[in-house]
Amino acid sequence: MKRPLRALAAAAVLAAGSIVAVALGGTASADTQICEQYGSTVIQGRYVVQNNRWGTTAQQCINVTDSGFEITTQNGSNPTNGAPTAYPSIFLGCHYTNCSPGTNLPIQVSQISSATSSISYRYVSGAVYNASYDIWLDPTPKRDGVNQMEIMIWLNRQGPIQPIGSPVGTTTLAGRTWEVWRGSNGSNNVISYVAPSPISSLSFSVLDFINDVKNRGAITSSWYLTSIQAGFEPWQGGTGLAVTSFSAAVNGGGNPTTPPPTTPPPSTPPPGGSGCAVKYTPNSWSNGFTADVQITNTGSSAVNGWTLAYNLPAGQQVTSAWNATVNQSGSAVTARNLSWNGSLAPGGTASFGYQGTLSGAYTSPTSFTLNGVTCSRS
Repeated sequence: MKRPLRALAAAAVLAAGSIVAVALGGTASADTQICEQYGSTVIQGRYVVQNNRWGTTAQQCINVTDSGFEITTQNGSNPTNGAPTAYPSIFLGCHYTNCSPGTNLPIQVSQISSATSSISYRYVSGAVYNASYDIWLDPTPKRDGVNQMEIMIWLNRQGPIQPIGSPVGTTTLAGRTWEVWRGSNGSNNVISYVAPSPISSLSFSVLDFINDVKNRGAITSSWYLTSIQAGFEPWQGGTGLAVTSFSAAVNGGGNPTTPPPTTPPPSTPPPGGSGCAVKYTPNSWSNGFTADVQITNTGSSAVNGWTLAYNLPAGQQVTSAWNATVNQSGSAVTARNLSWNGSLAPGGTASFGYQGTLSGAYTSPTSFTLNGVTCSRS
C-alpha cells in the first residue's frame, strides 16, 4: 500500500507548488538533513535519496551522506499487523516521476545483460522494522505511479511483522537460502524473499531475482525494470538505522522483445482439435494455495485474445491474481488476458497465477477450455 498513498501525496505536493523543489530535490553535500515528508536529493550525481514518509503524520528526518543515509528522527508508530510508517531509501531509476540522473531505466528485461548491486546496512535494537531491497517492474516503461510487480528482498526483519501474502516455499539465490512469500496488496503484486537471519551487507545479481520471479510466471521478458531501491520500512522506532553504502548498475545488450500492444486484440479461437495445452502448478498449505498456470498454443494459427475457463473444486476461492483478469462465480473461473499478453503465436505460451483460500483437502481442477476449445494437460 505504500506506493498508492505515495502517489496521492505526490499529487498533493505538486499542487502545493512551493514544495515541488524540495520534493524532487537537488544535489546533496555530506550531512544534508531532510525532514520534508517526501523530500529527496541526489548523491554521487547518480542516486536519489528520499525520506518517503507515507504511512504516518509523525515526523521523520534522515541525514544524507555522500554514500547513503541515516534515520535521525523517527516518531511514527503503527500496528504491526498493518502497514509501516515510511520507506526512507536510496534508488536508481524512476520513482513517481523522480528519476535518478542519467539513468537507463526503465529498461526491458530482455535487454538486460547484467544488473548488479551492493548494499551495506547499520542496524539498531529495540525497534520494529525490516531492511528491504525493492525491485520494481511493470509491463510498460512506466516512470510514474504504481508498478504492477514489486520484488522485496528482506535482509533483516525485527519484530512481529511479515511480508504481504503467504509463504510459498524456499529458494537459493545470491548464495543464500530465502523464504519466498507471494501475494498482493490490492494495488500491485508482491514476491518477497526473506533472509532467515540478519544480513548486514550483500553484493549480488539483481537479475537473478528478476529471473526467479519470471520463472514463477509473475512477469515476462517483455516487462520493464523501472527502479531498484534499498532502505527501511519502520513500524515502531528506527532512529539510527542507516544505509552506509549503496551501488547499482544495470547494463543493456540483451535481446530486445517487441513492445506489448496497447490494447488487447479481439478474441479468436485456437485452431480446432488439440489447439491448446495447460500446465497447472499448485502450492497449497492448511488454509490457502497459489497456482501458476501456463497456456500453450499447440495449434498452427495464432490466438489473438484468450479466455481460459475451468471449475475450481469445492472449498477453493480466488482472492488475488497476476498477469490475467481472474473472476470466479461459484466454482466457475474465467481468466482473461491483459492488454500485453493476449497474442499467442503457434507454440507460444502465456502464464498467469493467483492466490486463494482453501477449506478442506486440496485438489487441482481437471479440465480447461481456451476460447471454448478443450485443452490437453501438460
